[in-house]
Amino acid sequence: MSQQGSDPVRLADPIRFARDARVVRGNVAVAGLGRLADQLTDGTGTVAWEVVGEVGEDRKARLLLTASGALRLRCQRCLGALEWPLSLSTTLLLVPVGQPIPEEELEDDEQDAIEAVADMDVVALVEEEILLALPIAPRHDDCEVPRPESADEKKSPFAALAGLKIPTQR
Repeated sequence: MSQQGSDPVRLADPIRFARDARVVRGNVAVAGLGRLADQLTDGTGTVAWEVVGEVGEDRKARLLLTASGALRLRCQRCLGALEWPLSLSTTLLLVPVGQPIPEEELEDDEQDAIEAVADMDVVALVEEEILLALPIAPRHDDCEVPRPESADEKKSPFAALAGLKIPTQR
């Protein structure tokens, strides 16, 4: 199944999707990823994604999610645009609704466990994984902190207080 455009892609039964080894892929406009907007300088571009279902040797259902594209993040130093290549690949263990996530799965760095809710929104899942993959404080390798135009001369924040000082007499 392939998806283009902005129509939602949903997995009616994610565990069955994984057991049937189905695949869904598509593209989503960066502008359509609303939760990501605060991190970006603009919403240009698209993200290509793919979700593949599988059952592992342990007979547990999983989703293999990949996404790629380019995002224009906001540099935390200069506040300008920073081109950031998105290339993520993650494994999501599907846990049936109502069952607790096993303790050993919470400690596993190879995969994340998620609840296999019916009618799962795939694009929302892709967006969530992108948000988790973003750098905490994106910065250019070499940029300057923006300065006000009158920043040529450095004034002490206490310079104004010096004018208020009353001269002492001896």
